[in-house]
Amino acid sequence: MKSILIKDTTREEREQIVAESIGNVNGSCDGCSAGLVEMYQAYIDGKKEIKDINMEFRAGYVSGIEGPEKTECGYVK
Repeated sequence: MKSILIKDTTREEREQIVAESIGNVNGSCDGCSAGLVEMYQAYIDGKKEIKDINMEFRAGYVSGIEGPEKTECGYVK
């Protein structure tokens, strides 16, 4: 498996990694992927590793620290 670290990928590859990871969520809920893609935008932009985004999301969920507000099935800032 190829590395998904920012230093080892191009922006286009990171966009594809996120798109493939999210999959086709539109089949069960309209607009779901928009919130998820937004969550990973810092990774796509090369600012934050994907593992750090996932850890921050999980830490906020487990600890109750305020994070993005969830609306139906997408996230809003």
